[in-house]
Amino acid sequence: MLHGVLLITLFSCAAFYIGDINMVRSLSLSPMIIGIILGMLYANSLRNNLPETWVPGIIFCSKRILRIGIILYGFRLTFQDVTAVGLSAVCIDAIIVTTTICGGIMVGRLLRMDRDIALLTSVGSGICGAAAVLGAESAIKTKPYKTAVAVATVVIFGTSAMFIYPALYRSGVIDLSPEAMGIFTGSTIHEVAHAVGAGNAMGPVESNSAIIVKMIRVMMLVPVLLVLSYSMARTAVKTATGKQKAGGNISIPWFAILFLVVIGFNSLDLIPKNLVDFINTFDTFLLTMAMTALGAETSIEKFKNAGLKPFILAFILFLWLMTSGYLMAKFLVPMF
Repeated sequence: MLHGVLLITLFSCAAFYIGDINMVRSLSLSPMIIGIILGMLYANSLRNNLPETWVPGIIFCSKRILRIGIILYGFRLTFQDVTAVGLSAVCIDAIIVTTTICGGIMVGRLLRMDRDIALLTSVGSGICGAAAVLGAESAIKTKPYKTAVAVATVVIFGTSAMFIYPALYRSGVIDLSPEAMGIFTGSTIHEVAHAVGAGNAMGPVESNSAIIVKMIRVMMLVPVLLVLSYSMARTAVKTATGKQKAGGNISIPWFAILFLVVIGFNSLDLIPKNLVDFINTFDTFLLTMAMTALGAETSIEKFKNAGLKPFILAFILFLWLMTSGYLMAKFLVPMF
C-alpha cells in the first residue's frame, strides 16, 4: 500500500508545482484539476508496467484520503459568511442547487445516460465543481472513471464561465449592480477557483460577494450528501460486495457530518488565521491526491465509452445556470 500512496503523493507534488506556473495560474486551474490529468496520463501509459501491489495504495487515496479532505474543507467556511450576504443570496443558492441537480437528473434520463454520471455531473454543476463530485462519489460509491468524466465536464464549463462572465459584465450585456453581479457569479459558477478568478476580474465588491455566496453553496453539499445516502439506502440492491438491500438502513456519510462540525468549529475563530491557511493548503494537497488517484483509475477507453452525452448534459446545465442565475440576481436581490 505504501508504494501506491507514495506514487500518488509524488504526482500531487508535481501538480502543485505545475499549478504554480504563471500561465496555469492565469487560468485558475487548481492543483486538483492538474492532479486528475496527471493521474489519467499515468493510467494510459505506465499503469500496466507497475506492480499490482501498488493498486491498494492508489485506492486508499481515492477513498480514505478523499473523505479526510472533504472534512477539512470545512475550514474554508464559517456560519458568519452566511449572514454577511443576506437572505437573498441563501435563497438563490438553495434554488440553484435544487433545480440544477433535480433538472440534471431528469435531463440525464431523457438522454438515456449512465445514472451515476448524470448525478455526478449535476451535483458538480449545482454545488462546487470537482469537490462536490468527489463528495458525491464517496456517497454513491461509483466507478472512478465516471467521476473523472463528471469532473471533466465541470472543469470545461466552469473555466469557460470564468472568462465569459467578466466579458459580458464589462461590455454591459449583464446589467447588474456590483453586489448582484457577485451573487450571480457565486451562485452559478462551478468551481471555487473559477468564482475567485471571475470575481477578481470584475472588482473588489463583486469578488467579495462572489466568494461568500460560492462558499454558501459549498455548505449545501452536506444536505445533498444526506439525501443521496438516503436514496442509496432505499434503492440499492445487495450484492456480493456488501451493498445494502432496498429499504435497508440509511448509511449516513460521516465525513459530511464532520464537515459541518468543522465549519461550526471554524466559526468560533479559536485558531490563528495562519494555521487555518496551512490547514487549507494541506487539505488542497489531500484532495489533489484523491483526484490523482481517481485519474489513475481512468483509461481513455472508459472515457470513450461515456460518449458525448455527459458534455451535452453539462452544456444544458451551464445554460440553465447562466439564465436562471441572472434572472434571480436581477429580480430577487432587490426584493430583500
